[in-house]
Amino acid sequence: MMATQWQRIFLGPDGRLLSPFWRALLFYLLARWVLSPLLDAPSAAIARAFHIAPNFNAGNIALSEAGTLALALLLTWAFAAYEHRAIGDYGLPLARALRLPTLEGAILGAVLAGVVALGMLTLGGMQVNGLSPGGGAWRFALIWLAVNILIGLAEEMFYRGYLLKTLWQALGFWPAAILVSLPFTADHYFYKPGENIWDVITLMSFSLLCCYSVRQTGTLWWAVGFHAAFDYMQLFVIGTPNGGQFPVGRLLDSHFDGPWWLTGSVLGTEASLLMYPVLALVFLYLWRRYRDGTARRADPSLVAAS
Repeated sequence: MMATQWQRIFLGPDGRLLSPFWRALLFYLLARWVLSPLLDAPSAAIARAFHIAPNFNAGNIALSEAGTLALALLLTWAFAAYEHRAIGDYGLPLARALRLPTLEGAILGAVLAGVVALGMLTLGGMQVNGLSPGGGAWRFALIWLAVNILIGLAEEMFYRGYLLKTLWQALGFWPAAILVSLPFTADHYFYKPGENIWDVITLMSFSLLCCYSVRQTGTLWWAVGFHAAFDYMQLFVIGTPNGGQFPVGRLLDSHFDGPWWLTGSVLGTEASLLMYPVLALVFLYLWRRYRDGTARRADPSLVAAS
């Protein structure tokens, strides 16, 4: 009797050691508490070798996100091999990378951040004095584009690739989406200065939206495009502060002098209360656009989870 109870807890329905829930937990613990600390020394060495300043610049972000992507690829490959699957089975098949969902997500991500900025301008919370001084706009445009594509790939694959699909299989979609969104929010909250409850709400909502896009579109590529374009608009085009620092090499010379509820204060557009209704509209768009479920059924890797 006791052996049967332990088998139910730790063995998966496929008979392999560890059920999907425990595999997902092991994935996250290995990433955060075992492998991630091993990247600290190499990252510091690379930063010194390339003279990357310790401020809010593209090089620093690229270095951090490259580590996240490396962890996501390594662990997804290892767990996929154990489950006799391919890495692309967890939402990012290469064959679908440049198709409509990616472009659609990118357009909506740019529109979302742009609408919030437009609202801030209209209500007087944001002032634009022209292009940011220093020149090099085209060079920085390409650099920040590459960095934000890296952000989209790394964070979506890490949080909403293997983790989401495996927890979805174990618990159902919404419990899995909530569990995935908690560490996504916490990892941003504890490592960014000036965080507050309003940005926490945005981060949770943003993560749940990206999870929901996987359920609706049948692929993680929509979320990759959405995440990359959203951050590109915020960091390069708008030049919003993030954790009290302004991005180095931003396009616009923007200032944010309005009330905190409008500007997000030191956290920028992410923590503006204008963000919430626009996020809700994107949720509504995804629901209406894919409500017949045809996109989800078109991806065989998601059939078992749904």
